[in-house]
Amino acid sequence: MDRMSFLSFLLLCLTSVANGNKANKHKPWIETEYQGIVMENDNTVLLNPPLFALDKDAPLHYAGEICGFRVHNGPTGSSSVQFEAVVLDRSTGEGLIRSKEPLDCESQREHSFTIQAYDCGEGPDGANSKKSHKATVHVRVNDVNEFSPVFVERRYEASVPEGRLFDRILRVEALDADCSPQYSQICFYDIITPNVPFVIDNDGNIKNTEPLDSKRQRVHTFWVTAFDCGKNRAQADAQVVVTVKPSCKPGWIGWSKRVEYTPGSGSIPLFPSLHLETCEETVWNIQATVELQTGHIGKGCDRDSYSDRSVRRLCGAVRGEVDLLPPPSPAANWTSALPTLPSSDSSLVFSFNGSTHVAVVPDSVAAAVSGDHFTLQLWMRRGGINTQPPTNQARGNRREEETIVCSTVKNGQSNDDSFSHYSLSVHGCRLSLFYWPDVSAARPVKFLWKLEQVCDSEWHHLSLSVQFPSVTLYVDGVTFDPALIHDNGAIPNPAPRQRLVIGACWETEDKQKDILNNTIPEGKDTGKYVGGYRGLLSGVTVRPGSVEPHSVVECLYACREGLDFGDLETLGSGMKVHVNPSQSVLVLEGDDIESFNRAVQQVTYRNSLRFATPGVRPLKLTTSLRCFNEESCLTLRQLEGYLVVLQPDAPQISLSGVGPHLARPAPEFEGPRGVPLFPELRIVCSLSHAVNTAAQGMEGGALMSDAVAHTLDGCEVQPLGEELNPEREELLVDMDALRERGLEIINTTAYIAITGAESISVYEDVLRSVRYRLAKGSARFERRFRLSCSEMNGRYTSNELTLEVNFLHSLDSLYHPSHLLASQQQFLHPSHHSGELSGHTLPNPHRNSVVPGAATVIIMVCVGFLVVMVILGVFRIRSIHRRGEGARGGSKEDSGQWDDSALTIIVNPMESYESRMGISADTEGEVEEDEEVVESPDDANDDQRIIIKKEGRDGNPRRY
Repeated sequence: MDRMSFLSFLLLCLTSVANGNKANKHKPWIETEYQGIVMENDNTVLLNPPLFALDKDAPLHYAGEICGFRVHNGPTGSSSVQFEAVVLDRSTGEGLIRSKEPLDCESQREHSFTIQAYDCGEGPDGANSKKSHKATVHVRVNDVNEFSPVFVERRYEASVPEGRLFDRILRVEALDADCSPQYSQICFYDIITPNVPFVIDNDGNIKNTEPLDSKRQRVHTFWVTAFDCGKNRAQADAQVVVTVKPSCKPGWIGWSKRVEYTPGSGSIPLFPSLHLETCEETVWNIQATVELQTGHIGKGCDRDSYSDRSVRRLCGAVRGEVDLLPPPSPAANWTSALPTLPSSDSSLVFSFNGSTHVAVVPDSVAAAVSGDHFTLQLWMRRGGINTQPPTNQARGNRREEETIVCSTVKNGQSNDDSFSHYSLSVHGCRLSLFYWPDVSAARPVKFLWKLEQVCDSEWHHLSLSVQFPSVTLYVDGVTFDPALIHDNGAIPNPAPRQRLVIGACWETEDKQKDILNNTIPEGKDTGKYVGGYRGLLSGVTVRPGSVEPHSVVECLYACREGLDFGDLETLGSGMKVHVNPSQSVLVLEGDDIESFNRAVQQVTYRNSLRFATPGVRPLKLTTSLRCFNEESCLTLRQLEGYLVVLQPDAPQISLSGVGPHLARPAPEFEGPRGVPLFPELRIVCSLSHAVNTAAQGMEGGALMSDAVAHTLDGCEVQPLGEELNPEREELLVDMDALRERGLEIINTTAYIAITGAESISVYEDVLRSVRYRLAKGSARFERRFRLSCSEMNGRYTSNELTLEVNFLHSLDSLYHPSHLLASQQQFLHPSHHSGELSGHTLPNPHRNSVVPGAATVIIMVCVGFLVVMVILGVFRIRSIHRRGEGARGGSKEDSGQWDDSALTIIVNPMESYESRMGISADTEGEVEEDEEVVESPDDANDDQRIIIKKEGRDGNPRRY
């Protein structure tokens, strides 16, 4: 019994011990955070606190032991790959963290990751092992001074004025690639070149120790080095070059007084190397004004050198304008008494002196511009001429209004006889428009503009679009709103009579009585001109109907030259640029000198005309500086220079494909349509220089062009010698084609002039349609014409193409007795085509020479005929045949026959001149190589000859 109890107790103890060994009740425990340090290029991490894992199951075997540590990713997710944790003692739980490979501080200075401890479980197989919580490990890599300083630049340069001590001339800088502040910072710099008047501080700032003298030494060169805080020296020293400038003088440096511009080169910079020197003066605002003076070029700048009418066509203006100041002519004689001035753009400029110079437009012209919808355009320039003040103006009184246009016209659209009136006047710097819709009823309305342009003595373009009650004013293409619009109240009405005056306004003598009696004068219209205009006018036109579009007005004024800014995107911060509408003044404003200098170098001159007007354009540069200390602020003088526009290459206008001879039978000239003079005319305009098509608004850059698109503005056909006899001859032109293309023609007996800006192809078509017609029986033996064309309002002219017209007379009519004398005169007349009458080429280089053989034969036959008729009578036929056969010398029997009923000579066209006459070509001169005789068709009349002449080297025949 006792034995059985002992065995049971022993079995129970063994079971309890067995069960106690298998129980793993607790997790391992470690600290929650560790701080570690590892030296660069090493792998062992020193932790604080040390790494120990504890387990409450100790000292049980397996369950109380630590089998290992596991490393997990940290916040960055990559540090765990570089580290591992190992167990040094399983019973104590001591561990070690180390990197798998040496660490680099420069690539990553700090690492973070987490670790966990694992116990050995319940047996040697590690079953049911438990793990601790995750602890964060921060590892810092300690730097090693392995890099030396490196200078940012290998060479430093600076320029300083002489005679001054500077706090800093320049600053050098070196960098160190080490990661720690101890080794990456540059502790000090040193000048290693001895005996130089410069020192350097620990920040790299270099200054001079004594005033520098440019005469003693212009350039100082020395070397500097750098040390980091680990006492590593720079691996390469830096060179410093200090240039000593002479005493500083504030102002613009690099100013070129003369600038040349080649036409066709687009835009060029005016000041490519200009920069401002302020001599270290602190400036907080800079303003520069560039002024290009073009007042002496045409009407204020370079524009298309066409007439005002041609420019209107090129700008697409609506037709129907009436020229109120046309060139003096028999049809427009109201401007003949006005003095004119020369103009560089070939336009007609009229001068008004404020008293005697007045132009009264005829009623027939004034009637065409009636209505309350019209556009008035003109060029004006106040003053600038020798004008005298009016005699009725007392000294000290205000100058009266100067009237430019004063118009009273009948309202054409009204059923009654109402009149409207308007007057455009200037007074000081004010422009005013008075408008009466109905002079007998409505009260006038006054539109007033205050403009500097009307009193600056410069050319300006005014366009007044009246669409009553709306009025729009364009000055130099810019819109201006009226400063004042008001009802003027009751004032004396203008006389209800159609009158349009330029340069003044008409006032009746009974004006004061009219005001008192409120009546309108009747009967004789007597009065005087008041409010005379003093200045210049040109291109005064008015067009009734709808007003001109703004785009047309801008084109009419468009200035083709001016100032511009190269690239607005290159403007620095704080920079402003402004260009006036005429592009003659450009203003730059900024606060940074370097940005301002770059902006000044971007100021350009542009001229889009292919044939720019050559000459000098004065340039001015005015600079204003503002400093913090206004008392000592710099003052810069105004710079003056000039731009020279060189002479452009003249275009070569070539006329070809005509003549020099035109021979046709006389009946063709006597037909109803006549004969075209220039049926194969060709016009070519060529340039010999490279044309910058980008400056013309086209793509493609510079292009060497031989046939550039040109615009002709006139051609003239002129008879040489005697003028045309209107009773016998005339030149015909297709008038419908001219009107359709908007061209104008002057057709006189002395010349035909076709004018208007149009393309070459249009002028070719028009000139090819010019025909020459004769009256019946008016054919002469020759008539010469000369053709020439021009471009740019006559600035460039073509070659003169001369055409000689010859009339081929019928031989049947030549040899009739009634034309005997005329036939003799034909052979004796110095005609260029006398040899062509026989249908053969005569061997004489001089076309006006006489053919003695043929003339002798014909005269002998005619004289023999008369002699035989008087003396022999019955035997005349036999005698004439003998003489004819003897003179021809062996010609064929059927080569000619005598018909005494018609008295006609029949010449066989199949025979050559030499075979019939037996005369050598050498006796008459050299044979022309460009002419030959072609046999006539069998069915043609014997007395009708067909002449074929070779034209050019290709030998292609042209039939006449």
